[in-house]
Amino acid sequence: MVADIGVRSAMPAPRLVALPARAIVQVRTAAFKPATVAETKAKFLEAYKKPIPSIYNAVVQELLVQMHFIRYSIHYEYSEVMALGFVSVYDQIMESLPEEERGAIFAAYVGALNEDAAKFREDASKMEQQASALPGPDALTPDASGTDLQKALARCSERAASGVFAYNKFVAIGLFRLLELTGAKEPAALEKLVKAVGVKPEAVNKDLMLYKGILSKLSAAKELMKEFLIREKRKQAEREAEKAAKAEKEKAGAVPAAA
Repeated sequence: MVADIGVRSAMPAPRLVALPARAIVQVRTAAFKPATVAETKAKFLEAYKKPIPSIYNAVVQELLVQMHFIRYSIHYEYSEVMALGFVSVYDQIMESLPEEERGAIFAAYVGALNEDAAKFREDASKMEQQASALPGPDALTPDASGTDLQKALARCSERAASGVFAYNKFVAIGLFRLLELTGAKEPAALEKLVKAVGVKPEAVNKDLMLYKGILSKLSAAKELMKEFLIREKRKQAEREAEKAAKAEKEKAGAVPAAA
């Protein structure tokens, strides 16, 4: 045993060679194989085969592509705040659809991104409930030992501080929604929350403006569609009335058969 120890102590210590940062990045990149946009779209279409009304389809496809790049960002990590933002956007865009259809599209959409649709809904609902119960926007603070909402904000803050937080527009919308639920009215409340989480206010303001623009365009499109449907319904009623009048006229003018 002593001899064995002596032999081992005589052997030169192994050299620890530090890999360059570039090599580490290359190894990580090689292991990171995200789905393609085409694969995500195909997965969505496979899960939801029914046609989506044209007024919604373009927006749904655009959001799917945007969410695809967010989901497969190398620093992506699921966030309850992001889930709240996404659910808020989806529900506002698709509010006119029947509930069953809206739910089926949502499940197909989130599933195509390899995420859990039920978890998105559950976490978004939890964030809304806890934000609504707060006395005001000042209570929206990151706290790793606080409520589920405060813990969610704390996780965002910690990742932002470490430089690996993958900020996206749905995070911005989620933060804005939280403030809405607390009754915040002043722009200063948004800036305070955004800074507490570690996100740049300029980026949030830009994304919120784009979001409002999308909703505005969609609202205008819905009004046009509503007017179109009213006109079509009126025309259909007129056609049916004309058809009924013609049938009645033909019936009245028919010659009785000979006895």
